[in-house]
Amino acid sequence: MDLLDRLRVPVIAAPMFLISGPDLVIAAGRAGAIGAFPAPNCRTTEQLDEWLTTIASALGPDLPWALNLVTHSTNERLPADLEVVAAHRPPIVITALGSPRPVMETVQGYGGVVIADVVSVALARKAAAAGVDGLACISAGAGGHTGHLSPFAFVSAVREFFDGIVAVGGGISDGHGVAGAITAGADLVYVGTRFLATDESMAQPEYKQMIVDHGVDDLIVSSAVTGTDASWLRPSLIANGYDLDDLTVPAQRSYNSGNADGHTRWKDIWAAGQGLGTIHAVEPTTVVIDRLEAEYREAMQRRARFGRQD
Repeated sequence: MDLLDRLRVPVIAAPMFLISGPDLVIAAGRAGAIGAFPAPNCRTTEQLDEWLTTIASALGPDLPWALNLVTHSTNERLPADLEVVAAHRPPIVITALGSPRPVMETVQGYGGVVIADVVSVALARKAAAAGVDGLACISAGAGGHTGHLSPFAFVSAVREFFDGIVAVGGGISDGHGVAGAITAGADLVYVGTRFLATDESMAQPEYKQMIVDHGVDDLIVSSAVTGTDASWLRPSLIANGYDLDDLTVPAQRSYNSGNADGHTRWKDIWAAGQGLGTIHAVEPTTVVIDRLEAEYREAMQRRARFGRQD
């Protein structure tokens, strides 16, 4: 698989709302992983055009990278964003929070790869039936909008009916976890929170430090902020006036890229995945990927010892 052959380590620096931008995508790509960012991080379609120009120019045709598009029906900006996608041809488009069908003709038409972000086996089946090239299985332990299945169970279930690219994410923040997911049947691994605490991340310095200072017991999964289950840092919820004993779900979900309300909520209330317990410093992306590769190779060598015939 040509896409995977170009990587040092089978990792996607997961697209994180208000966190991932051109600097992180470019740094990840140059270091040998796949950088990704969500289109809603750009406040306008014009800014999306600028970001895609910057990333494509920096990484060239040989280094893969990904754009994440929200395909939920509330995203009024999607048609305009798709026009920009058709012009720039990002090699990978990851769909989220809706059917991948709205982007299929455009992206596959220019030879791009469509990966659908899914949180259940039922949604994975629907995306596979739609003809996607890959599935990103968001599992328990993921930051932001999270899943509920074990990553191992999720990959096993998906491999029963899908032979395309499978990425999996959920609480994986070191190369040992990456090796475990690959051994279980995944092709790629989403790593999010580990890249949140990097120099190139757009997160506020206080947010990055909260990731360093806190562990898995400081996370709360709740739908109270966006209407969809997400994994939040407890101190952030408290700082924003949430009553942890009465987390009320909003009346309706909204993923409209043109609506500033979603940006405000995610800017002030901070998410994280269960992998934050292994993060002890804010570092350059290249250092993080170097370490991921070293840990990954060590774990794969350890695995190989069990396959020896003495």
